Amino acid sequence: MTAFTVKPLFSIVVLTLTLVVATLFISRPSPLSQFSLSPATPSGKSDIWNVQRLVEWRPCKWWLDGDLTALPAESNGYIRVDCYGGLNQMRRDFCDGVGIARLLNATLVLPRFEVAAYWNESSGFADVFDVDYFIQQMNGYVKVVKDLPPGIASREPFRVDTSKRKGQFDYIESVLPSLFEHHYISITPAMSQRRDRYPLHAKSALCQACYNALRLTKALEKKGAELLQAIPKPFLSLHLRFEPDMVAYSQCQFPSLSPASLESVDAVRGDRKPWTGEMATIWRKRGKCPLTPSETTFILQSLSIPTDTNIYLAAGDGLMEIEGLTSVYTNVFTKSSLLSSEDFTNMHGNTKAALDYYVSINSDSYMATYFGNMDKMVAAMRAFNGMSKTLFLSRRAFAEFSSQGLKGRELMEALWKAHSDDFAMGRGYALPDCFCEFKL
Repeated sequence: MTAFTVKPLFSIVVLTLTLVVATLFISRPSPLSQFSLSPATPSGKSDIWNVQRLVEWRPCKWWLDGDLTALPAESNGYIRVDCYGGLNQMRRDFCDGVGIARLLNATLVLPRFEVAAYWNESSGFADVFDVDYFIQQMNGYVKVVKDLPPGIASREPFRVDTSKRKGQFDYIESVLPSLFEHHYISITPAMSQRRDRYPLHAKSALCQACYNALRLTKALEKKGAELLQAIPKPFLSLHLRFEPDMVAYSQCQFPSLSPASLESVDAVRGDRKPWTGEMATIWRKRGKCPLTPSETTFILQSLSIPTDTNIYLAAGDGLMEIEGLTSVYTNVFTKSSLLSSEDFTNMHGNTKAALDYYVSINSDSYMATYFGNMDKMVAAMRAFNGMSKTLFLSRRAFAEFSSQGLKGRELMEALWKAHSDDFAMGRGYALPDCFCEFKL
């Protein structure tokens, strides 16, 4: 009798263990399981925008309310700013050039925008920005001309190279002599020398140019308004950067990418080989690696952004692994999905970037996965317009917490804390040269 009852019991135990093992094998976690998404918000928190802000950035009073220093009667010559790269990099360089022109008491010539096959670009400054409006708004800050005098217009400007200067760079000492000698020069301001020893009247000219005077052409503003109207409200503008060239440039490893994405990255990598070993870990923990769409999605959910949020994807062509976002956040809109195919096909790189900028400065909220030129310009313009729902997603925090072994709910909580602190303190909000910190 005893033997009869043990055998079925043993069989049941064996069967149960077999099912458990099979279940574990079938549901074995993927390499990205530590970022597995949960529909629930962290501890039932409301979204990140409800965090009380303690600090915000506003335009400095010395710029908006200060008395303008009168322009000298005579100009020291003409300066043309030569701008390279994407639209927002060229805009940044031009703003700096305006400050330099005022510093050197020079007359500003309309800038030259790079014609670049890489950016699918052939449009100039006047194709993107309203020239007459710019000149009108800069009145009293710096003199601007559309056309050069006949004696100068027939020749190219003398090129002053500022790119190789190191340390404290003084434009008055290093560039003004060339302006006196040649009367017409061209420069490209460099990152490391920007705003060195600017007096307030030169800084005011820079700020006025960037945030009050650069307005899109009427045609572009009309197209931007149409695009804005087509997006369901309210909406989040998300500047997501995960294109092949961006990933290659970062020198980061992404072994979980699809074969097609890895092939796209390898095709543009060139000599920039990814870091390996300990250096790869250090590089990632320093926040040097772009967030994948899946990682971005995980952070959005960590910040309690509802999955039915309307999202405008402010991104360039060739974005990889986008299903990592759209499989969770299903209300995602792009330029190509909202504009006619003819409109989209005929657009150059600067036009597309200008529309993304226009939508982003007018969106209900804005997030960026990178801290590039567009993000800095958009954040500053939103601060100028008093729009506080702006946040940069922290690559450094994500990498640091992940390296500590945090997963799931613990990782979500840590990301919430890091980002809510950033939002409350207004970190990364605006360019400090034109904006001042105000405690609330």
